[in-house]
This record gives sequence, structure tokens and C-alpha cells, in this order.
Amino acid sequence: MKFNSLADLKAVKKEIEAQAQHAAAEAARRALEAKRHAAQSNLFQAAVGKVARLPEPRLANLRPAPPLPIPKQQQLDDAAALQEAISDEVDITSLLDTDDHLSFRRPGVGTDVTQKLRKGKWSIQRQIDLHGLRSEEARETLSSFIRESHRQGIRCIRVIHGKGLGSPGKAPVLKDKVRRWLVQKSEVVAFVQAPPAQGGTGALLVLLQPVRAGSMHFQF
Repeated sequence: MKFNSLADLKAVKKEIEAQAQHAAAEAARRALEAKRHAAQSNLFQAAVGKVARLPEPRLANLRPAPPLPIPKQQQLDDAAALQEAISDEVDITSLLDTDDHLSFRRPGVGTDVTQKLRKGKWSIQRQIDLHGLRSEEARETLSSFIRESHRQGIRCIRVIHGKGLGSPGKAPVLKDKVRRWLVQKSEVVAFVQAPPAQGGTGALLVLLQPVRAGSMHFQF
């Protein structure tokens, strides 16, 4: 660039200074604008101050508890047991062996079974004492006892019915009824009068049917 005079040089110098002032003013404007924008961006945070995360809400579990499993087979067994009608009047004379103790064995069961029962081949696993019970109470108690013993796999039980010495007329009423009830229970395979050391005429040794694979069959 060619300058013709000192006046031209001064004019150029002023132009350069003006441009520098303009650039500085623009930079100052932009800095102020950026500061203002940052202030606006932080306006909410500046208003509420320091924040903290809310704790996780504790929600109530309103789901209903699942129902307990229903032992359907046991319910069916119990219902069937309630429908059993064991009578006090059934005549079992023809079903008893005509021996000295009027023992019982189901058809198809040999006499050796009752003989072994008397000799203690099957050890007594459980017993029930019906002394002092009224007839109806004794029948229900005995039926429930046999059903539960059979369900648990018990094979040999002792049923104490007493000798009837405390009954009116000294007649063994409960003794005869217990024999009738036992004959009508499908779980009973055989029974014999207990040996003298195990109750004699006041008790019976009863052999229960085993259960295999959900069905009953004789096994000795």
C-alpha cells in the first residue's frame, strides 16, 4: 500500500484502531451473552439449591398369598371313610373261625396267618385302648385309628376292648362289637385274641393289609 502523505498514514492508523475497538467490543458482547446464557441455564439450580436423590419408595405387597396345596387324595380317603357304614348289628358268626377264641381271617387267607399272629410273628407296632368309651365313641375312635395306622404302613396293632367286667350284667358288650367292626373294615386282614401276657380275653391282635403301588393285596 502506498501512502501519498502523512494524512493518509494517520487515516489508516485510525481505521486499524477502529477495527480493533470494534473487535474488542464484539468479543466483550459475546462474553457477556455467554455469561447471561449460563446464568439462565443455572437459574433453576440456583433457585432450589443443592438437591439429593429421593429414597426408593416402600411399596406394600398387595398380592394375595398363594393358596396352600390341597391334599386331594387324603380328602378323598377321608370322605370315603366317612361313608363307611360299620354296623353294630351285622352277623359275623359265619365269618369267624370256630376255634376257642373266635379268630377271623379274610377269604383267601390261610390258617397259618392267624397261627403266626398268635405266636408273635408280627410285632405290635401300635395299640389303642377303648376302655371307658361309649359304643358310638369307641366305634369312631377305632375306625379312625385303623385308617390312620394303615395309611402309615402299620401292619400289626393291638385293640384293647376290656373284658366287660364293669358293664351292666358283666356282659362284654364292647368286646363283641369290636369284632363286628373289625370284620367290616377293609384294612383288616385277620385278628386273634391276644395271648394272656398281652391282654388275653380283653384284647385282640389285628393284622392290617399292606398297601403297594396304590392298591391293596395280601402279603404275608
